[in-house]
Amino acid sequence: MQGFGQKLRTLRLRQHMTLKDLAKATGLTAHGYISELETGKKMPTTDFVLKIARLFNVTTDQLLKDELELDTDRFS
Repeated sequence: MQGFGQKLRTLRLRQHMTLKDLAKATGLTAHGYISELETGKKMPTTDFVLKIARLFNVTTDQLLKDELELDTDRFS
């Protein structure tokens, strides 16, 4: 099972995005927030979860429910 941060990192890396790339794509000016999300130091805001779901074409359930895995075949 993966938490939100691990799923976010997986999605980002499968798209060959850096932390800075993802920050820019989600309208953030710095990448520190994303780094803290990926390491589990912070919890995402609802707005950020929605942006990530739209950006990577996944459901919010897939992102937030630890018992749901990402369909990894879709991102290969």
